[in-house]
Amino acid sequence: MDNQSTNEIIHRGSPFRGARGILVTGGTGFLGSYIIKQLVVKGYTVRAIHRGKKLPSWIDKEIFNPVEWVKADVLDVVALQDAMEGIDAIIHSAAIVSFAKKDRKKMYKVNVEGTANVVNMALEKNVKRMVHISSVAALGRLVGGGHVNEEKKWEESKANTHYAKTKYKAELEVWRGICEGLEAVILNPSTILGYGDWNNGSCAIFKNVHAEIKWYSPGINGFVDVEDVAKAALLLLESPVSDQRFIANGDNWPFKKLQDTIADGFGKKHPFWPTTPLLLAFAWRLEKWRSMFTGKKPLVTKESTRVAQSKTWFENSKILKALPDFSFTPLEETIKKACEKYKASPNPSEGGAVENFL
Repeated sequence: MDNQSTNEIIHRGSPFRGARGILVTGGTGFLGSYIIKQLVVKGYTVRAIHRGKKLPSWIDKEIFNPVEWVKADVLDVVALQDAMEGIDAIIHSAAIVSFAKKDRKKMYKVNVEGTANVVNMALEKNVKRMVHISSVAALGRLVGGGHVNEEKKWEESKANTHYAKTKYKAELEVWRGICEGLEAVILNPSTILGYGDWNNGSCAIFKNVHAEIKWYSPGINGFVDVEDVAKAALLLLESPVSDQRFIANGDNWPFKKLQDTIADGFGKKHPFWPTTPLLLAFAWRLEKWRSMFTGKKPLVTKESTRVAQSKTWFENSKILKALPDFSFTPLEETIKKACEKYKASPNPSEGGAVENFL
């Protein structure tokens, strides 16, 4: 850590008055690990559930020393009940993000049923507050693209992925919990950028550009720094605002600009061939066959190509008004910092076992 040890920081006391503990779901994931970092640095007592996965090594291991790790799963109601004992607030970030057909059944169970379990148990345990990490995908996309803010109503569309559908249905569970008395707020981040496991999720963008991929997508999308999302989650936890949703989006960039900026950060060549609908259709079919023979997840799917072609702008004025001391990191700065870390340690996915920190 920069100037102070974790032990010095964690004795400041929690700003969330009377908090006995904060439970984080999805704590070993990309965003969840940065949320834990924010909580520990601010002096919260943190409990996090895990499913036996290794701790992410992209976070300083000292951060995890004061964390109480509990082996549990959002689909295991009994384990969730134990994990919420003595907890005052929850940041629910556990979810599966996938565009692969073979992951759909599990994704619906974890994202929808798992969220319902968290909401139900929070109500039963009289948890004071919950921050639900959703996604801008839950707001829905239209085939023609366009501008999206928090007032957008879900519409069935070919542009909506199954991931989007699960996050929309998960939000319905949170709104249902709010109607039943749960104090909760929903955070909808756009595509999250930063230093993590570049073999998975949005971090794979960095790996692909580092490999000097020649193609770029014609689409436009929203992007946000992972640390900004973690900070926003904590600020919303501390905020009196409830029964609201907030988009967390740093800026809207063409994919070409994003890839070029990452390439500059690595000192690599820019992609120079624009993809076309016909080429993308060929690519996802080819990847589907390759995946069938290798057993590996396809790099491109029918759903992901639709997102890549969409031109969607996400607004962020609501969260900036609600959190006047909060601001988004410029994407150029986010990318520069991430590229430097990836160059120093390009594959930080292998960390220490969770059990070593219990």
